[in-house]
Amino acid sequence: MTPPFDAGKDLADAPRAGGRQRARDAATLILLRGDRHPEVLMGRRAPGHVFMASKWVFPGGRIERADFTAANGGDLTPAALRQLTRETDPRRARALAMAAVRETFEETGLILGRPAPPASVAGPWRDYRAVGALPDLSVLTYVARAITPPGRTRRFDARFFFAPVEALLHPEPTAGSGELDEIAWLPLAEARDLDLPAITRFVLNEIAEHRDSPDRPRPFVRMVRGRHVVSHD
Repeated sequence: MTPPFDAGKDLADAPRAGGRQRARDAATLILLRGDRHPEVLMGRRAPGHVFMASKWVFPGGRIERADFTAANGGDLTPAALRQLTRETDPRRARALAMAAVRETFEETGLILGRPAPPASVAGPWRDYRAVGALPDLSVLTYVARAITPPGRTRRFDARFFFAPVEALLHPEPTAGSGELDEIAWLPLAEARDLDLPAITRFVLNEIAEHRDSPDRPRPFVRMVRGRHVVSHD
């Protein structure tokens, strides 16, 4: 389930008191391939969705309880863990990364991980483990954070991760769960012209900048006292 930011006034804002719905943790994965003419993996949400129908988005969704306990084949890098633990505890930081890997598999069929003997497990990791892989969190770079504005039916505190195509066990997506009715590798230079939620366009711009400046500070997009704010670590 891709985190539902609005297409217009959606660059995120901080949770507030007073009965407004609390933002739930979610994670998104951005995959790139190619050097001279890079392409980004994106999917178009099916028209019947209540949120962001027919919008092009990155695969991703909310954290599940199983993401805290599922096995992995490689931990977060010290840099990624350090960045995430400025915001949350190490256990939740790893669970966010696991959620990004799991949701990408569910929505696109792509496996970010290392080969491993197939395993029979219960819950949302069942299909992933059955194909013979363990998620590899060491290939993930933490690149952005955004919080859905108050007043929305669903709100998410979304972390955006990046991984290169070389981290995938196979490079071509399948139909996945059907939540995305079209999945494609799209030229990075052209993807920003698609029908995108504003936060997706913002992160695409950040990824383009990140390719040229890998040490670029990570943006956190939110609303403070009624104003949209973008700060950088």
